[in-house]
Amino acid sequence: MNLREIKDLIALMNENELTEVEVETEGSKIKLKKGREGIMVQEAPRMMSAPAAAAAVPAATPTAAPGITIKSPMVGTFYSAPAPDAEPYLKVGQKVDVGQVICIVEAMKLMNEIKSEIKGTVTEVHVQSGSPIEFGQVLFSVTA
Repeated sequence: MNLREIKDLIALMNENELTEVEVETEGSKIKLKKGREGIMVQEAPRMMSAPAAAAAVPAATPTAAPGITIKSPMVGTFYSAPAPDAEPYLKVGQKVDVGQVICIVEAMKLMNEIKSEIKGTVTEVHVQSGSPIEFGQVLFSVTA
């Protein structure tokens, strides 16, 4: 994440009176926390790609337990499809796999594809496309 993006996150925090923001993108993670001393920035180091040999070993696939929810990893605008006239990424009754794109969250004019971290069947979509969402807001309910 570059300095301009961090400054934009700080402006977003101030505009929306947020005290904490955590953003995770592919390869980086940053957490901004506002306190009496000002805003503290914690940035996790960028992850290096795993060697090809390690990628060949299948990892355990997390399966959704009953009542598991998928929450928003950031503040922004929720979009259920890649375009206004396209089919939504997920519908009730549809199966979802780990790593599958489930929605888009627009934050600071950037379109962020959100991928599932669990496997299961969608039981409920909690947000309408085009709606503003908060960090940690429930987007989908999923069962095994």
